[in-house]
Amino acid sequence: MDVEDGRVTSVRGDPDDPMSRGFVCPKVVGMKELHEDPDRLRQPVIREGDGFREVSWTEALEHAGSGLRAVRQRHGKDALALYQGNPTAHNLGLLTVGQVVMRSFGTKNLYSASSADQAPQMLAAEEMFGNPVLMPVPDLDRTDFLLIVGANPLVSNGSIMTAPNMKDRLAAIRERGGKVVVVDPRRTETARVADEHIFVRPASDPCFLLSLMHVVFAEGLTRSEALYGRCTGWAELEALAAEFAPERTVEISGVQPDVVRRLARGFAGAERASAYGRVGICHQKHGTLAAWLIYALNVVTGNLDRAGGAMFTTPAVDVRKLVRLLGFVGHDRWKSRVRGYGEVAGELPIATLADEIDTPGEGQVRALLTCAGNPVLSAPNGNRIDDSLSRLEFMVSLDGYINETTRHANVILPPASGLERSHYDVALNAFTVRNVAKFVAAPLERPPGVLHDWEILLELAWRIRWDGWRLGKWLRPNAMRVGAAIGPEGMLDVLLRTGPQRLSLSKLRASPHGLDLGPLEPSLSRVLETPGQVIRLCPARFAEEARTMLDDADAAELARRAMPAGSEAGLVLIGRRHLRSNNSWMHNTQALVKGPERCNLLMHPDDAHRLGLEAGGRVEVRSRVGSVVVPLEVSDEVMVGVVSLPHGFGHDRPGVAMRVAKQYAGVSLNDLTDDRMLDVMSGNAAFSGVPVQVRAMA
Repeated sequence: MDVEDGRVTSVRGDPDDPMSRGFVCPKVVGMKELHEDPDRLRQPVIREGDGFREVSWTEALEHAGSGLRAVRQRHGKDALALYQGNPTAHNLGLLTVGQVVMRSFGTKNLYSASSADQAPQMLAAEEMFGNPVLMPVPDLDRTDFLLIVGANPLVSNGSIMTAPNMKDRLAAIRERGGKVVVVDPRRTETARVADEHIFVRPASDPCFLLSLMHVVFAEGLTRSEALYGRCTGWAELEALAAEFAPERTVEISGVQPDVVRRLARGFAGAERASAYGRVGICHQKHGTLAAWLIYALNVVTGNLDRAGGAMFTTPAVDVRKLVRLLGFVGHDRWKSRVRGYGEVAGELPIATLADEIDTPGEGQVRALLTCAGNPVLSAPNGNRIDDSLSRLEFMVSLDGYINETTRHANVILPPASGLERSHYDVALNAFTVRNVAKFVAAPLERPPGVLHDWEILLELAWRIRWDGWRLGKWLRPNAMRVGAAIGPEGMLDVLLRTGPQRLSLSKLRASPHGLDLGPLEPSLSRVLETPGQVIRLCPARFAEEARTMLDDADAAELARRAMPAGSEAGLVLIGRRHLRSNNSWMHNTQALVKGPERCNLLMHPDDAHRLGLEAGGRVEVRSRVGSVVVPLEVSDEVMVGVVSLPHGFGHDRPGVAMRVAKQYAGVSLNDLTDDRMLDVMSGNAAFSGVPVQVRAMA
């Protein structure tokens, strides 16, 4: 970033960065516009009538702290809920000091974006490998066969697979004679550059993956010499896969038996292969099974923990130890009060937050603290969340905008801009396709009186938990002084020095372009955290759930066949993302949202013809929980029976102070997704496969 007179004048990729090699994603370019955005709050605001007024930090923090403290005193610790959004993963202060502070509140009502996109993968990783962040990533730069199921890395630039410039990396696989195959209900941007795209029905991925496994076992294509002795449950998985012959699963997944057999033989026969799944496999009723089967397919074909396969990183910050220290390791240690969903990595499913607010009784959520999150647009049944937030006794938001969620807050506390804080990728470096480390100093100086988000949390924690102590007047300034002295960078230095690479913050400062720490290395013996350091290949409850799934899928297929031929029903909804509008918090950036209309419904020509719908017309899409009206785009990009809406739109709610976003308001996909549709095992929201009806509007 070029800076002149306290302003960023240009943003470019660093060609000497060992990981990016000069590539940047659109979010980085958007940071300049976000920083300069006149809609971004610079001062705290307090609700006054139907609007907000600017106040001093002292008044805002006192009001926020006393409001939250009063709710806790009247109703107990669990009356306060906390929600963290996606930007937390890109924020050093929130990932270090912030996590410690938020867990100090002692509430069981912790929520985050994890249960909207990755809880199944975390649960599967913990069951198989002993830690929720032990999620292997494709050794992308050495693989010969990349199988992608329910992921679109060309748009996400990798997700739980940090890999800048996916376009060139995928092209490199093909140039060295390798193969890329994408399995998805939509011909995504990634599928268009792959060797092959295979349509699969939404929410049927576990059946499809088990049919692949069936062929691998039945035709003797396993490679057991490397990992058989490191696993329990090999025979049990083989017995389970035997029940999922491709001839049986074809009616469920829509993938023909000859395609399944050809794909299984090609993947298992490749010298170095890696299977990878992401958000699409998580967004379904059996998302944990799909995540487990991706990992298991890598194991039985001998492709786990080997060059070119699925490997574990050796990051400079040992995230495994960090999550254990913070209490993230474990699941089902407590359950949600209303619907009884177990926690995963210390958090409850966001899909049940509205239940906890709306249902009276002991432990009812009556106050909420949100941090860099917008669940009204990102959680299922957003209208219900929207309505529930209006009934809270008190709400505080750490956010730079008055958005669809924060408009309900009593106090909004805006942190320093992303350009005013230093950065180290604690989370994303744990899943890179090559081991790297890089520290970036803040490009701009923080103006006087502006607080970082972790500092705001420390101030709130003091007022909520410790203000009544007799020694408070003496302890508070000293505690705050110590916290500020250590801060995120002090914690980072300790984590680097005690990490596997034995680095330090001073070493990273001396290498402003970053350090290349080498390719991924076999590390199973070092990283496994299960008892006896074995891979639990076929956990009993996973196998039991798979058999239940098969019975349910058979019944659902019979019901589908019985549907009238001309019915407006029989459609299922999936989401999608665009490269320049990944998340709702980027939609107030003109450079990213400009261009053709993106918020439209994709429908296959056969379905449009069957329902008498025309491209460009406006259609009503209706689900169990709500309806939206949206322009129709007719395209064979989606398979027959599937319709698709993009994620993150819906900026037309009253009170939202985001002028650019309102110009491109669109409709919210999550006004249609169902908060009763969850992954059975993890509680992750099942955004894909939502039954909908579509009809023309006058």
